[in-house]
Amino acid sequence: MNVFYIDDHFVKEDQAMISVNDLGLLRGYGVFDFLRTYNLRPFHLEDHIRRLETSARLLDLPMPRTRRQILDITMKTLSRNDLTEANIRIVITGGVSPDSITPGNSPKLLVMVTPQHPYPEEWYRNGVAVITTCHERYIPGAKSTHYLPAIIALSRARRENAVEAVYTDRYNRILEGTTTNFFAFFGDHLVTPGIAVLPGITRQVVLKLMQNEFDIDIRDIQKNEIPMMDEIFITASNKEILPVVRMDDRTLGDGTPGPRTRWVMKIFAAYTCAYGEGKD
Repeated sequence: MNVFYIDDHFVKEDQAMISVNDLGLLRGYGVFDFLRTYNLRPFHLEDHIRRLETSARLLDLPMPRTRRQILDITMKTLSRNDLTEANIRIVITGGVSPDSITPGNSPKLLVMVTPQHPYPEEWYRNGVAVITTCHERYIPGAKSTHYLPAIIALSRARRENAVEAVYTDRYNRILEGTTTNFFAFFGDHLVTPGIAVLPGITRQVVLKLMQNEFDIDIRDIQKNEIPMMDEIFITASNKEILPVVRMDDRTLGDGTPGPRTRWVMKIFAAYTCAYGEGKD
């Protein structure tokens, strides 16, 4: 059984508990970060913890531990689980509030380590479909535990045989997916939105890896530019580089992942393989 860290204790998953009066439960007041391992090495753990710290600051949520302490706790939790590869979720909740809404001074730290479950291979071989939905996340730079709009959007996506919903704003700009960042190729130009999106760690790595491979533009992307996109892919810690072959009712190219996207996938796979071997 999985072992979690819950507020100073390492406990089995079925014994992991927080108070029913915690603001994370009552008001959705909390932040988290999510990452996976390669050869049991947590992928860019320090970057994820820094982003967690930024999320907490943006929500005025006190950090219950220092960055170094969270890193050590995460590694100790991982070591207590006998897994081949792992997903790691680090959560900070608002803690118990005397009036059920005003934050107190007792935020809670949770580290949850679970087995990694790869997505279907055919998604990467054949590509996937995504839909667009109009929504602007509140404080987009924070990875909060408030996911109601995302859950609703993903339910709609599944009804339409899509695997992700991509947010657009009131200005018809494409932003990001519910749990992913968005990239598009216009010829040999790789373009990704730069404002009002969560700064994904996988996105950050892709931008660095591709800086000498393609011309990169970080700019607004209008929804009406979809017909001009040659290739699309989305990125996330768990999805890595996922090729998109249909967006709403438009099929890209011949309906299969394009050569540029496949090249990004190849370079990223080589990078993560080396990362798992301790090479940065």
